[in-house]
Amino acid sequence: MEISPDRPALIHNDTKKAGNMAKLSLYTKDYVVFDLETTGLSPGKDEIIEISGIKVQDGKAMAEYSTLVHPGCPIPCEATNINGITDEMVQDAPRLKEALENFLTFVGNAVLVGHNIHSFDMKFLQAGAGRELNRTLSNDYVDTLYLARTLLSLTRFRLTDVASYFHLETEGAHRALNDCRMNYQCYEAMGKLCQKLSEAGTAGQMTTVCPKCGSLLVRRKGKYGEFWGCGSFPKCRYTQS
Repeated sequence: MEISPDRPALIHNDTKKAGNMAKLSLYTKDYVVFDLETTGLSPGKDEIIEISGIKVQDGKAMAEYSTLVHPGCPIPCEATNINGITDEMVQDAPRLKEALENFLTFVGNAVLVGHNIHSFDMKFLQAGAGRELNRTLSNDYVDTLYLARTLLSLTRFRLTDVASYFHLETEGAHRALNDCRMNYQCYEAMGKLCQKLSEAGTAGQMTTVCPKCGSLLVRRKGKYGEFWGCGSFPKCRYTQS
């Protein structure tokens, strides 16, 4: 994915247009930050038990959506130990078809933003939308995990680690709406860093997305001259001349 050299590589101000889904490593002012809680880690075997989202326009939170979801099966104690959601809490909650249909109506064509959604939440959304609604998502999305790896110097990149870096409250983590609120603040804070990089001219060096992990490639100098290296180094060691 090439980013036009006449615009800052880390800033994206256009609203989402309908089309094929794409993973972005950018800051955009209009989006829906979302989070899921599930019964486990497998989109094919496990179920969504909570869906939350915050609609953001011009960087400001405008509306919230949140619902528990009845999974149609007992919630494993391992999941309850993480997110605190019990069978009793979801007994009167809507089933996934209704909850997901309402959530996708709330989202519309907006860019989706979330933490570790490339490997987790987007797969659950796609699996659920295909199974329950017979549809495929086409929303572009930004995984703040990859953006944080590009922008921040941390040893771990959990959402709570990123929030702590920006001195944000982390109490209530692992409930979907709390995580949305936390990540909204993190993404806006990273957006300000993107703006500073853009104004300083640094962002002009970051023009290509790593084909392996989706982070931005950064121009570096090595023993044999300049090359492009993944901004997630050393986690990802992709390079190109």
